[in-house]
Amino acid sequence: MKVRYRQTLLGVAWAVLQPLLTMLLFTIFFGKLAGMPSEGMPYALFAYAGLLPWTFFANAVTNSGESLVANPGLVGKVYLPRVFVPSAAVAASLVDFAIAFGLLIVLLAYYRVAIAPAMLLLPLLVVLTALFALAVGVWAAAVNVQYRDVRYALPFAIQLWLFASPVIYPSTLVPAPWRPLLLLNPLTGIIEGYRSALFNRPFDWTALGASAVLTAAALLYATRYFRRMETHFADMI
Repeated sequence: MKVRYRQTLLGVAWAVLQPLLTMLLFTIFFGKLAGMPSEGMPYALFAYAGLLPWTFFANAVTNSGESLVANPGLVGKVYLPRVFVPSAAVAASLVDFAIAFGLLIVLLAYYRVAIAPAMLLLPLLVVLTALFALAVGVWAAAVNVQYRDVRYALPFAIQLWLFASPVIYPSTLVPAPWRPLLLLNPLTGIIEGYRSALFNRPFDWTALGASAVLTAAALLYATRYFRRMETHFADMI
């Protein structure tokens, strides 16, 4: 956290400004001009509920993907488990998420969204988001050590991933024949789960189950790949 916001004027306020400004732009262009449906919720609240987990995921993956290459001194220390480096980047993004969540509470109060028992599932959704971000980040960090193309490809992939996830649109907007393809994206069930928990709507347990299974599979693969590659990190960096 100190390294990320060192010599910045606004400091940790960027943790709120990034999703807030994005939400305002999305509300103007997609909510007002394009008339994007928001399932009966104010579009600003609908968009922010999707942007909050998405921003956490995108920042965590981007920072963890660069973490090993950016810290060659840590990688060379034998006594430090190298998986701690990308994991720390995800943990730092989790702090940003907690700060930005405060604005969500303000929006919920402003739009008079009632507190519901479904909100008790939010911590589980946060854990699922963090685990998926950790899986992708650990894998990207390991690949980035060997192929530095990752630093150029990863931001581009994150941009495309935004539009492949139901952040600015609901999953119901996708035609029914194509909707099962969304389940291949673990963020689909996660983001829709946030909205169900916040707005007291029925959960899509199929989508959440698919997200959990894919996250577990991705985490298993990423950790195995990382362990197989980490013995060569010091030489390649």
